[in-house]
Amino acid sequence: MKKFNNRRKITKEKIESYDFKEVALTKMAKRQLLVTLFSILGVTIISLGSAYAVFTSVSKSADYNVIKVGTLNIDFGADSSNTINLSGQYPTSDEEGMKLTPYTFTITNTGSLAADYEVFIQDDTDMIGQDNCGNNQLNKDYIRYKLDTGTPANLSSIAGSNYRIARGSLEAGSSVTYTLYVWIREGVGNDVLNKHYHGKIVVNGVNTQGEPVSDVLLANIPEENQYDDGVDTFITGEDPNNYIWYSGKLWRAVSVNKEANTTKLVTQWNISAITYSSGSTAFEGSYMEDWLNDTSVDGFLGNLRDYENFIVTDAVWDATLDATSLGSITRPNGEATVTDAVGLLNMYEYQSSYTGTTYSNGYLNNGLNWWTLTPYTSSDVRFVRYFGNAYYDSPSSSSLGVRPSINLKSSVRIVDGDGTVDNPYRLNGDNDTNLSGAVLSSRYSGEYIKFGNDENNLYRIVSHENGTGTKIVSAEPLKSSGEFITMNFGSNATFSSTNTIGTFLNGEYLTSYVDSSYSSMIEDNTTWYLGTVGSGSSYSYKNAKYTDASGTAIISNIAEAKVGLLRFGELMSGQFDRYGNNTYYWTLTPYSSSDVRYVGFSGNAGYNSPSSNSYGVRPSVNLKSNVQIINGDGTLNSPFEIQLGS
Repeated sequence: MKKFNNRRKITKEKIESYDFKEVALTKMAKRQLLVTLFSILGVTIISLGSAYAVFTSVSKSADYNVIKVGTLNIDFGADSSNTINLSGQYPTSDEEGMKLTPYTFTITNTGSLAADYEVFIQDDTDMIGQDNCGNNQLNKDYIRYKLDTGTPANLSSIAGSNYRIARGSLEAGSSVTYTLYVWIREGVGNDVLNKHYHGKIVVNGVNTQGEPVSDVLLANIPEENQYDDGVDTFITGEDPNNYIWYSGKLWRAVSVNKEANTTKLVTQWNISAITYSSGSTAFEGSYMEDWLNDTSVDGFLGNLRDYENFIVTDAVWDATLDATSLGSITRPNGEATVTDAVGLLNMYEYQSSYTGTTYSNGYLNNGLNWWTLTPYTSSDVRFVRYFGNAYYDSPSSSSLGVRPSINLKSSVRIVDGDGTVDNPYRLNGDNDTNLSGAVLSSRYSGEYIKFGNDENNLYRIVSHENGTGTKIVSAEPLKSSGEFITMNFGSNATFSSTNTIGTFLNGEYLTSYVDSSYSSMIEDNTTWYLGTVGSGSSYSYKNAKYTDASGTAIISNIAEAKVGLLRFGELMSGQFDRYGNNTYYWTLTPYSSSDVRYVGFSGNAGYNSPSSNSYGVRPSVNLKSNVQIINGDGTLNSPFEIQLGS
């Protein structure tokens, strides 16, 4: 099967647009806020193939309008205006904003085949040109919206998806109704005075591009590199073309379920390193399950892109105990299963990725130590060693690498790539182009950024921990002339801007490793959390930031600095290269009053004296909320190029 490209031409047809009018938004005497109304009349159409005749008709009445796009009928109803009227309103709280009269529209599939759609809020460039207000646009960070049961959010938060507010699929004859609230957020001050915004709601018929992931994989993997156990078809071999790029991370396709046609993936590298549990070998209730399925800003699942649309959220993970040697492990019998969105591979799945006794050369051996789901005894959990063989360790005292695993839905399609490491498969809905102008804060953990100088100019997104900006970290520890630089952490286990490593990061690093054009993008002050994470049942990875494993109260032990390090258990605090091509590096998390956590070259998180050991440095910073993308797609081969916006 040949390489996938966007082979179906997208066509657009412009729909008649209505005039906008400016309205005065008053709060108190002599305060005016000029806001231009949204128009809910703008439809971009793409061809859905020969089965869908593309046509458009607009019928008007004094009260409402109906728009038909091929087999999709978008009706704003008799009770809903064709504009979002903010007249007479002022910056307000979420609670009050959601008491405003909502705007509703219904999308109906009038055809005989299923149809996909997307709903966007888009700028109306024609109106911006007519008003000559292109340099006086209302910041989208000041506009709040809420769609149906979703949570209120700033419009700027969805810039990375071209301001898409909804997507879905409709069977023939079915319909869906959306309710939308829009308001100006509370506390914006005078920054909104005399600003304009011209926009429209756009409903796109979506071309179902590409082919199902399961079909593409099995068609392009040679039969000798497939193992069918009657339930799943496993991909085997030393380096098959089963690389997939999704949500800022490189994955390997492990197997295809024969009945559901879902595809199991595992990350190519260790995304972090944590202690498995408080002592139990069960996956259910463990720190590991919590970390993988945490939907907060700190968790893995919470940082996956549109995960409800891509992955099976009620997947069953088999964590049955097995002490059998590699090569003779049988499929687990389901004695210990857990239902979760994210899990780990078990030892049977790892074993099924290679043939015979060649585990050291199997593609799932990434040269690092990483946890599996499989208990070895009642007191130990199995892991894969960097040689590729199986071993076991205490779940409460050892901190090993984490390679999250997910199951792609059968409906997910491949639209580009050939499955090689340099050109991994790309998924429909995660293959963005033309991101110029999008704010970096709308992008996803793991994506690559050009930042800094010379050989140290590659960084990755960590999270959006401060809510408005983007936390990033160097893709690997800093180098000088091709060699990793190392240094002591400091005289004690507490990070600060004035200890040994803090002085370097907030001094020489800012002058020699990043120039002024980059350092100007960095927030002047960031809070760095210095919670202690030791070993044993009383320590969770969450203790690096929170007072206990519940993650409800943030610790008081903090440092304030412009540049810092990642903490233990944080996203992207793993190893992203094979054994021998990486190095130890410091985190800022104390293990005790006399030791500091580090990440070793084999993927473990260990600890050692801060003053008598020299390890590598991976600087981390928070970029400002107005940092914008000017080029690139966030992959390793095309990292984002960024600049400071207005």
